[in-house]
Amino acid sequence: MEYDFDTILDRRHTNSEKWDVKPNELPMTTADMDFKTAPEIMAAMTKKIASGAFGYEYPNEEYFNAVASWYKTEHNAKADPSWMRFATGVIPSITACVNYLSHEGDNVLLMEPVYNTFYNSILNSGRHAFPTQLKYDHSTYTYSVDWDDLEDKMSNPLTTLMILCNPHNPTGYVWSRDELIRIIKLAQKHGIIVISDEIHGDLVLTGPDYTPTFSLPEDCRQNVVTLVSTSKTFNVAALHAATGIVPNPLLREHFTRAINKYEVAEPNLLAIPGTIAAYTQGADWLHQLKKYLLGNREYLVEFIKKNLPKLHVVPGTATYLVWIDVSEVTDDSATLAQKIREKTGLIINPGTYYHGNGSHFIRINIAYPRAQVKDGLERLAAAIKN
Repeated sequence: MEYDFDTILDRRHTNSEKWDVKPNELPMTTADMDFKTAPEIMAAMTKKIASGAFGYEYPNEEYFNAVASWYKTEHNAKADPSWMRFATGVIPSITACVNYLSHEGDNVLLMEPVYNTFYNSILNSGRHAFPTQLKYDHSTYTYSVDWDDLEDKMSNPLTTLMILCNPHNPTGYVWSRDELIRIIKLAQKHGIIVISDEIHGDLVLTGPDYTPTFSLPEDCRQNVVTLVSTSKTFNVAALHAATGIVPNPLLREHFTRAINKYEVAEPNLLAIPGTIAAYTQGADWLHQLKKYLLGNREYLVEFIKKNLPKLHVVPGTATYLVWIDVSEVTDDSATLAQKIREKTGLIINPGTYYHGNGSHFIRINIAYPRAQVKDGLERLAAAIKN
């Protein structure tokens, strides 16, 4: 079956967070996709609605087996269903973990630049965001870990948790298995629990696949809470469904208590059937989606190379979010993004949202029909050239 990724959707006046904009504006920001989800998922949800009874729900064996089968088939990674717990989202789970697994005043380690909502989970919980900066190579436009600084931050006695983004948002970097083992072993050395957000794991567009942290050798996964979801993969963020995968039984018990204490363990009426359908029937749709997204990324790279030579795309291989170096144009990406919006109606994320060296970057979402990607890039070029 061929799936349609070219039809432009009208998402205005639909309660879409991203599309609450002026008529002439094009938002390429919030990380959801402007494609209809897989029809198999819609069919499962339609069937559920047709039942007409919407009482309390719970995740059953079929749900957890579907998650396990997906990771075995798509990522060659074994996850025992007994390791799993349902949660209403990756971020709610992170917030619950920060509150339950650490104390007020503790440090929570991050690798900047990084997904901005992590800071809400940390600061709203009375903890300190404690960043290490990824090293940026201006000659290759690539990032790497500053291992000395990472361990220095881990050795601080107040550092008790680390939030890892695997693959990394906003850079699109896919951590290697060896890098993950090294990060986690350093965390173990200093008594730190690692919470791994793997929401973009299914969206590696080219190159080696990502490594789920729960699939690392047994001695490397005892201090890890892995969080996965169909949210980004299938454009179903509003389903509010995620899965915590925790191999260590004691840590799993703590995770279970955390999500129940903070009431983020109960599914809504569509979360279970939607997720099961995604994991059991959605593979073909996803494979076609990734080819389409890769085509969008390749189009963007060539467009920028030809028309905006002072901009440089960071060569990430995962996510539909593109991280672009604008340092030859400005050292203030927030002002640049504001001016682009004012002049052309294109809305992008300034890199300042993601801390670190973000003032030299912008982030653009390319999960749109190709015609809208072209429109957005033409607006970007017009703004930059002017």
